[in-house]
Amino acid sequence: MSTIKEILSVLETMAPLAYAEDFDNVGLIIGDENAKATGILVCHDALENVINEAITKKCNLVVSFHPILFDGIKKITGKNYVERALLKAIKNDIAIYAVHTALDNHPEGVNKIFCETLGLVKTEILIPKQNHIRKLVTYTIRDNAEKVRNALFEAGAGSIGNYDKCSFNSEGTFTYQGNEKSEPTIGERGVLSRGTEVKIEVVYAKHLEAKIIKALRENHIYEEVATEIYNMKNTFKHIGLGMIGELEEPMDEKDFLQFAKDKMGANGIRHSAFTGKKVKKVAVLGGSGSFAIKNAIQAGADVYLTSDLKYHQYYEAENQLLLADIGHFESERYTKEYIVDYLRKKIPNFAIILSEENTNPVKYL
Repeated sequence: MSTIKEILSVLETMAPLAYAEDFDNVGLIIGDENAKATGILVCHDALENVINEAITKKCNLVVSFHPILFDGIKKITGKNYVERALLKAIKNDIAIYAVHTALDNHPEGVNKIFCETLGLVKTEILIPKQNHIRKLVTYTIRDNAEKVRNALFEAGAGSIGNYDKCSFNSEGTFTYQGNEKSEPTIGERGVLSRGTEVKIEVVYAKHLEAKIIKALRENHIYEEVATEIYNMKNTFKHIGLGMIGELEEPMDEKDFLQFAKDKMGANGIRHSAFTGKKVKKVAVLGGSGSFAIKNAIQAGADVYLTSDLKYHQYYEAENQLLLADIGHFESERYTKEYIVDYLRKKIPNFAIILSEENTNPVKYL
């Protein structure tokens, strides 16, 4: 890797920015993507002490789980922790990149790590992402159809769950007549052409659209490529927030909470009243997850493990499940290790360093 921009392409493969929630601030927050990369420091929060660590370790790219800049900002004067971190990074030519909900929504991201740490099996997304599937329809002659299909598949179109190279193909009659500026591949300018075409239909995740359209145009033989793009109402069940899975063996509620506390390295767990049921089905959502209490109940979870629950939200358990707040940092604890491991596999022989700074702002007696 020679530039930060090349590293960003790897990060966006790990956690596509299109996976992020609309409210979020993901991607490159500050920095020059064309600068030569000297090293990567991976952290949970890009605070001032982390920027100091990056300077010491000669890393000019900080990859953070949380975005240091989240809300709008009008001045950078160093009066609070956000401004101090940004000033320090700017003064030292350090870029900051955040993944946050782009990795929250990823099927191998934050919540899969959470599930694997607890040993959950038969996992699936708790809240599948909406409005993320699109359909492309295009037309070409028979001799060009296989080339176009394969190019679309190679670009990522036609994947449905555990199946790929999915398409629907039908034949019909085409007509067209080019004007004096046209250069038709088939037929002559100014003459009505008629023949048989193959209609190709494929679905795809919307973040792949530019790549798919590029592949289509590069492999289609027509001067003008006819395309139709539709937004699908189908949910994308393979990406989204939270996960639900099962323990290999049922556990008592108190035993499960102690087990989760130990596995996630928590200092304590706040929880609702015990229901008296065994824990078998477990829902998790790393970070603030009070909005998904109803989803966990509807999914039949025996316990919902998340963070940042407020006083009155514990009543929402309604004795239907056990609500447990493990702590925000703790619920995302192993995310930065995942990022480091991913980058080291994709970018060998490059300085990729796990931050040694503990940025958890919550302390315990």
